Amino acid sequence: MQLYDRYLLPHLIDFACGLGEVMQTRAQIVPQAHGRVLEIGIGSGLNLAFYDGRQVSAIVGVDPSAAMQKLARQRAAQIAIPVEMIALELGQIQAADASFDSIVCTFTLCTIPDAVAALREMRRVLKPGGRLLFCEHGLAPDAGVVRWQQRLTPYWKPLAGGCHLDRDIPALIAAGGFHVGALQTRYLKGPRPMTYVYSGWAQ
Repeated sequence: MQLYDRYLLPHLIDFACGLGEVMQTRAQIVPQAHGRVLEIGIGSGLNLAFYDGRQVSAIVGVDPSAAMQKLARQRAAQIAIPVEMIALELGQIQAADASFDSIVCTFTLCTIPDAVAALREMRRVLKPGGRLLFCEHGLAPDAGVVRWQQRLTPYWKPLAGGCHLDRDIPALIAAGGFHVGALQTRYLKGPRPMTYVYSGWAQ
């Protein structure tokens, strides 16, 4: 699995997370960022093209995968906003308290081993009044879909970089100390256990 995780998985994730409706969801959330931005799970940098250079002064992206960041650096070179990337476990943000104006987290909470601890770290480094901007896939509202999410997750995780299909995203955000201010939910095209998406912002 080490060769798979290092060489094949980054490209598979980049492909799957760069599909049409997924990118449209990113395009609705990322342009809301402003000031100094922390992107959690920057991965291959699929969000970078959506930042508004008139509103964003700098981006710090954290991700534990050095292989994914190689792809991200190529995309960072194509935008005018300064981008710093750090290979770091997502639950251990090495930044001062209240040091970011916005935090962007897209299709990432599904993979973090301790998502609540990571969200508490996000809350710590976010300035008062700043926003956590998120779009995440997770627990579906339909019982039949949930049963499939729970059945598939143990087999899906090792193939998809630790991804959980059945996480309750609003509950995790609340447990991390945030209040959800706006929330939209819907199924994207594709297999329902993998495509129920939550998007919005929290403070």
